[in-house]
Amino acid sequence: MGITVDVHQVYKYPFEQVVASFLRKYPNPMDKNVISVKIVEEKIDESTGIIYRKRIAICQNVIPEILRKVSILKVPSIQLEEESWLNPQGRNMAIQSHCLTWTQYASMKEESVFRESVENPNWTEFIQRGRISITGAGFLNCILETFAGTFLRQGAQKVSLFPL
Repeated sequence: MGITVDVHQVYKYPFEQVVASFLRKYPNPMDKNVISVKIVEEKIDESTGIIYRKRIAICQNVIPEILRKVSILKVPSIQLEEESWLNPQGRNMAIQSHCLTWTQYASMKEESVFRESVENPNWTEFIQRGRISITGAGFLNCILETFAGTFLRQGAQKVSLFPL
């Protein structure tokens, strides 16, 4: 089955400010779920000026305790990988994220774009599509997808509310 969440937000701030805020937003005391974020690769394409980054985020396992009775769900933390391509001249940044934990049972992918708004060049548009699909957990598939979808929607709201 699977759950898909779409977000579209316009920030009334310049592209550079929004992207800088996004890149430094975790970890922070307001969101205790993100334990750490580490850049594992960073390079600049000399011909285009595009900055590539790969980051790994370690997050607390937020699955409700009752569901953690199932042994595969009883892990202390979850790892997420994020790749981004920042084009400062084109004033856009593409981001792809996916979960590295439970890959044999679940697929979580997000694709996001920050770009200069067509409405106003001093504003920034944010577009995101996230998809979660659970397999191999039997009767728990639907329950876990529903929980994951709620968590993904809450995460999307945090992106649209992060401080600038």
